[in-house]
Amino acid sequence: MDAQNSAKVNTRKRRKETPGPNGATEEDGIPSKMPRCAVGLRQPAPFSDEIEVDFSKPYVRVTMEEASRGTPCERPVRVYADGIFDLFHSGHARALMQAKNLFPNTYLIVGVCSDELTHNFKGFTVMNENERYDAVQHCRYVDEVVRNAPWTLTPEFLAEHRIDFVAHDDIPYSSAGSDDVYKHIKEAGMFAPTQRTEGISTSDIITRIVRDYDVYARRNLQRGYTAKELNVSFINEKKYHLQERVDKVKKKVKDVEEKSKEFVQKVEEKSIDLIQKWEEKSREFIGSFLEMFGPEGALKHMLKEGKGRMLQAISPRQSPSNSPTRERSPSPSFRWPFSGKTSPPSSPTNLSRHKSAAYDIKSLHDHIIAIPFAAWYRRLKKPLAHKGRLI
Repeated sequence: MDAQNSAKVNTRKRRKETPGPNGATEEDGIPSKMPRCAVGLRQPAPFSDEIEVDFSKPYVRVTMEEASRGTPCERPVRVYADGIFDLFHSGHARALMQAKNLFPNTYLIVGVCSDELTHNFKGFTVMNENERYDAVQHCRYVDEVVRNAPWTLTPEFLAEHRIDFVAHDDIPYSSAGSDDVYKHIKEAGMFAPTQRTEGISTSDIITRIVRDYDVYARRNLQRGYTAKELNVSFINEKKYHLQERVDKVKKKVKDVEEKSKEFVQKVEEKSIDLIQKWEEKSREFIGSFLEMFGPEGALKHMLKEGKGRMLQAISPRQSPSNSPTRERSPSPSFRWPFSGKTSPPSSPTNLSRHKSAAYDIKSLHDHIIAIPFAAWYRRLKKPLAHKGRLI
């Protein structure tokens, strides 16, 4: 019972839904982070036939209680786990990790069945036996590898390798004419259960490859493998090449569509910005135009002010009412400075009119000095006479 509880504690069962780090879930008891350190081994695990065993010392198997409490360093608990280990994956590594952590001081021995035995009882493998041996050797939890392991464990095999416990999942494994090849191990109290990793197995990996066979065949053809190496017919080879070309064209078309969409989106964004800026500038321009040329704009005030100054400049200055008036007798030979014609002789009727419209020479002189000479000169070039009066 203690071994079963220990196996459950050390199990990290992976599920397909909502996986966490390395495929683990919250139920797996994800350990807290630890400082980085180099704890891996530098050499692969040795084979059992390469290790010298001292058979002079008697071997006594430890009980489950003794193993759970812990054994001395020189006497580790020898746990055996066997399998095919074809296409070695994380499910295999997790099973060996559970077997390694069953007891505080564990020496893990892993048996790998040969090709002949596996083909007879289970089926054809993807990897040959040497490749499977090498894959298990390089697993960090393995201390020793048994080549050509038996399909059914015998007492002689257990005694030869001095095995204390056998680790495997507790699902009955029917094979070789037996309902459970581990039945006698369980009855002897030497069975230590582990749990399978859900969602991954060698059969699942092969199923993925078979299901997407065309994809992987095209992939390997593209990588340089020949049709003969892939056992692909001539017609299928041409079909795969054609499909590859079609996929490339589709990819190019898709890339062009995506780029065109990005370009159109950028143009739309820029056009919106330009329209907004144009609207802002047009509002500013219209406002400035109205300020200058509107009904109450600055230009109107400037014209009014200029017109007032002009009228003030050309109009005679009124003499004070209390100043004495000096009457001048009109001269028959008097001429206007800006006219070449001789003024008509004054008559008694016109004399009063000339007196009322006569200019004060001093006032006119002051006005000429007050305004620019050039503007006054232009006015002198175009005199207007109306009834003897300058307007």
